[in-house]
Amino acid sequence: MTLESRGVQNPILHPLLFIFQVIQFVLNKLLSPTPPSPKARLGRPRIAVIGGGITGVTSAAHCVGHGCDVRIFEAGKEENIGGIWSRVNNTSGLQIHSLMYRFHPSVNWKQGYPDKQQILSQVRELWKRYRLDERTVFETPVTSARQHPETKKWIINNDAETYGQFDGIICAVGTCGRPQIPHIPGMDSFQGEIHHSSQLTGKAAKGKTVIIIGGGASAVESIEYAVEEGAAQVYVLARSEKWIIPRNPVVDMLLALNIFGQETRFSWIPEFFLRKLFYRELEDIAPPSGKKGLFTDTPMVNSEVMNQIRSGKVKWLRCDIDGFTENGVKINRREKGTNPKDAGQKEEIKGDMVIMATGFQRPKLDFLPKECLEGDYKPPNWYLQTFPPQFPSVAAINCTYMNGIGSVGNWHIGIYTRLLLVFLLDDRARPRTFWMKRWIDMTAFLKRRSPVGPFEFFTYLELMWWFFFCVAINPFRWKWAFFVFFGLGENLPMKVVAAEERLRNRLQAREAEDQGTMANGVRHVREEEIRGRTMRIVT
Repeated sequence: MTLESRGVQNPILHPLLFIFQVIQFVLNKLLSPTPPSPKARLGRPRIAVIGGGITGVTSAAHCVGHGCDVRIFEAGKEENIGGIWSRVNNTSGLQIHSLMYRFHPSVNWKQGYPDKQQILSQVRELWKRYRLDERTVFETPVTSARQHPETKKWIINNDAETYGQFDGIICAVGTCGRPQIPHIPGMDSFQGEIHHSSQLTGKAAKGKTVIIIGGGASAVESIEYAVEEGAAQVYVLARSEKWIIPRNPVVDMLLALNIFGQETRFSWIPEFFLRKLFYRELEDIAPPSGKKGLFTDTPMVNSEVMNQIRSGKVKWLRCDIDGFTENGVKINRREKGTNPKDAGQKEEIKGDMVIMATGFQRPKLDFLPKECLEGDYKPPNWYLQTFPPQFPSVAAINCTYMNGIGSVGNWHIGIYTRLLLVFLLDDRARPRTFWMKRWIDMTAFLKRRSPVGPFEFFTYLELMWWFFFCVAINPFRWKWAFFVFFGLGENLPMKVVAAEERLRNRLQAREAEDQGTMANGVRHVREEEIRGRTMRIVT
């Protein structure tokens, strides 16, 4: 049997991929929790996982791997396991290197930039390997999550009889819901085709002029589709500039090392090198200096887009959309540095197909108690951006995310999940609402000069700093540090927690005993005083 037949790259022909697969093998053996056996009885805490996408499946796998029972609530059918990846085009693939998309230690990528089918395959294998298929209910959208007034346990959809009660909740509804298609004047009069960027599978674009409305990540995927399908010409109509960075894991990791998670006085350095070495003659489509910093918005990660623009197959136009015509789209083409709706040159871009790369509606968290979603401490202004300060037993992993640079998945899904387990297992390690709010206030103060909100953008190194601070600030969390960061060694802190509980019970019993002895002594003294007074009266 050859190496390739076993999914292992030849170390001579593909040395880097071979090393990558060796690293994945080691990480799997060291860090993957053991899947439960068929007859395993999982215990507390019991977790409700809302959503069957990558985050939901991964966090549930971590829970059951550490002996905790879970129930996954998926609004769709079994075919929707994998979340947004189950709904995108067949031509869609990973934009960042798979080294930065290892959402679980057991994931085993065969190449640097896997496509949709490979990603779904990894998610569904993980789902079955940890027997989560036995713990998933389908076509069950969650509309309500409330705490029982006495037990403080969570009840899903007001149906404790069917689902039981839960000690904690992991919200994993993601950031991409239904396709978002804004209505633009004249759409009904257009004689060509109009499709959302997520609904292109099976659509023919060969020899056609394709117009893409939108300039974000969906536009990049649409460009890849149009080029692969053999479109004659592609126009991208973008309202404003977004940063595009190379599809290079080293560059992406270096940018993620900005521990401040915001624009600094040194931000001009990576921006300068991107303009001169990556954009080069296409610097006109880069964001203007001093107007939109690199560390304010999620950049697009793609090098091929730049090659297609240089070849002339793709034309990137900065403009406002005025409306559709029978043959295309009317635009207001603007110069660099102008704002949307500023004066420009009126043009008509003719085309055969229009792709609406206008993104997705953000799923709501309105099934949670309303006090989580109101006031100064509403998402994304939560503890570690994930825990609502009123309810530390809730973790909204990856669904309060706004913008950032760095890995997607990798460590942080597991760390967030294990922090939730620690908060549920150890009440002394559990943060109090007051201190959770103070951490939010502190982070907002540290990022007060950021042009965007304190939790609207972060880098991966800043996220690691949040985790480190969270563990280091509370001495009762120190014993859990190895477990939180690596998923190892939970038995020792559990024994310490049990010993702390026994000691606490012993001290409480002794205190009660001392209070009882004191009360008996006081009662005895009072009885003697009454007896003495009575004798004096009689005498």
